[in-house]
Amino acid sequence: MHSSSPPSYVPPPLPSHRHLPAAPPRHALALGVGLLLVSLLFALLLRLDRRPFFQGADDRWAAAVDHSSAGASAEPGGFLVVLDRLGGPLGLVLPLVLIGCLCVYGRWRSGLFVFLAAVVANALVVLPVKQPADRPRPPHPWVLVNDGSYPSGQVFGAVTLVIVVAVVVFPPRARRWWWAFGAVYVLAMMGSRTWLHAQWLSDTVAGALLGAGTCLVLWRLLAPLLEAEAERMASNSLWL
Repeated sequence: MHSSSPPSYVPPPLPSHRHLPAAPPRHALALGVGLLLVSLLFALLLRLDRRPFFQGADDRWAAAVDHSSAGASAEPGGFLVVLDRLGGPLGLVLPLVLIGCLCVYGRWRSGLFVFLAAVVANALVVLPVKQPADRPRPPHPWVLVNDGSYPSGQVFGAVTLVIVVAVVVFPPRARRWWWAFGAVYVLAMMGSRTWLHAQWLSDTVAGALLGAGTCLVLWRLLAPLLEAEAERMASNSLWL
């Protein structure tokens, strides 16, 4: 009689649906680069012409905000103060806390994505665009601001935070609700910057485009790492 050898172990197949981190959309790199180039093009336009073609729209919006806030105090209210603080250095606390939580669970690849998009890019993307634009702030801002109105670093930070959280935290079903909340948060940040006379409307739009473009580019470039993490999460082997 011939003894049969025990069958070799075949690992179970990985689940076909891996939801976290989310995969980048199609053409993410091309779209992201396009948004970055548009933001840079408008910065160069501001450098060449102090009254570009969109300055009229900025003036009309600023006049409408002035009319709406004519009876308000020059001291910003509580909600505006919170948004102003979140847009400043305090806003870096949230992505840093998220990075720490991700690393505790072995998700260092997602943590790297959050770190690059929501922390590093604020210095390496926003500031180099501010320098060629060199746009003056609107008159009489209600809050302390530095030089360079274009683009809005506060809106950039809001957009990057919304996107990175959507990518690394929420599964598809919950992600739809997060996108809705994120859109409201970004619009509130954009409105607060103009209401406080801290930036022109086009500065806030540029900050949103720049933030989205940065996240899309990094999302696509880091896609292999994020896909590897998704496979490990699906097989429950993050620490192996």
